[in-house]
Amino acid sequence: MKSGIPLFFFVLTASASPSANSFSADMATAMQRMHHGMMRPATGDPDRDFAEMMIAHHQGAIEMAQIQLQYGKDEQLRRLAQGIIVEQQQEIATMRRILAEGAERR
Repeated sequence: MKSGIPLFFFVLTASASPSANSFSADMATAMQRMHHGMMRPATGDPDRDFAEMMIAHHQGAIEMAQIQLQYGKDEQLRRLAQGIIVEQQQEIATMRRILAEGAERR
């Protein structure tokens, strides 16, 4: 039977340790913020809609990576999280520049 609750909710709330509960709560908050940012009304401009939704998605990835750095111990995952932060920030800056240039052309 499907409960309507996403699997990641169960995974993130399954642990009993205080640190894990804080991790779960922080991660759930970051994902909720990301999904809310992505669920914006369409403007009718596919390029703008794509970029704005992807900016929210990338910001969510940055927040999740920061949470990994705060709680995680695995050095490979910590390095990956650091890379995600840098790369996603660069891509956000690129999308914002493209959106600004598009607005100037109109």
